[in-house]
This record gives sequence, C-alpha cells and structure tokens, in this order.
Amino acid sequence: MTGGLHLLISTPSALLVDLQDVVSVRAEDESGSFGLLPGHADLLTVLPASVIRWRDRDGAMHYCAQSGGVFSITGGREIRVACRQATVGDDLSRLEAEVQTMRAALSDTGRRSRVEEMRLHANAVRQLTRLLRADAGSANGINPAGGLGL
Repeated sequence: MTGGLHLLISTPSALLVDLQDVVSVRAEDESGSFGLLPGHADLLTVLPASVIRWRDRDGAMHYCAQSGGVFSITGGREIRVACRQATVGDDLSRLEAEVQTMRAALSDTGRRSRVEEMRLHANAVRQLTRLLRADAGSANGINPAGGLGL
C-alpha cells in the first residue's frame, strides 16, 4: 500500500480511472468545491455535472468531466466516483465545455418535464370541471346535454 489516494471513477459500462498514489483530488458538490488529501475523513456526497481534478505523484493534473454521480472516500484513501457518463482527458477547457453542455441538457430536460406536468395538471382540472358541471346539472334536473331531465 502506498501513501497516496486510490482513485476509481466508473460508469455503468466502464471503469475509466483506477489509479494508485494520487496526491490530491478536487471535486464539487451542491455546497461548493472541495479538496481531498490522504487521511481525509470518510465522506459520501452527490456530485452535479462537473469536472473532477486530480494530481498524480509527478505533479501532473488530470481531469474527468462527469454527468453527476456519487462520490465517496473511505479509510482516508479510497475515493470512488460512480456516474452515468464521463470523459477523461487533459484538456480542461474542452471538458468544462462538455460539462456546460451536460448542465444545459439537464436543465432543458427539467424544463420540459415541468411543462408536461403543467399540461397534464391543466387537462385534469378541465376534466374534473366538466364532470362536476355535469354532476351538478343532473342533480338539479338539468340534462348536461342541454335539456331538462324530465
């Protein structure tokens, strides 16, 4: 066992990163950006679409754009990231642009979901209104089709 961190980043279909002896890791959750060094307390958090950064023993920086996932560190050494999709690379600006695209897609999906939910709600209210009018009309002896219910 070495003194560094062991970093694992995976998607459902692939293990993208499996590195021993990582010096530091930087990630971001809903509360903001955070960094980890060997010996860090155990942590479990949810990551939004963001770029994970790590420094190897030689001082080189590496990056992974991920679409959102679960991040954990256990035993002060084992860091695991499980996400739906991710891209590993050394071009930070390209990966940050990819994260912006992921965030925009998620935002658009959320917006479409809210619009569809409002449409369904409006249709349900219309249907209930029709049913209540029909029920009220028949209780008063009025045929909902327009005539007297005699």
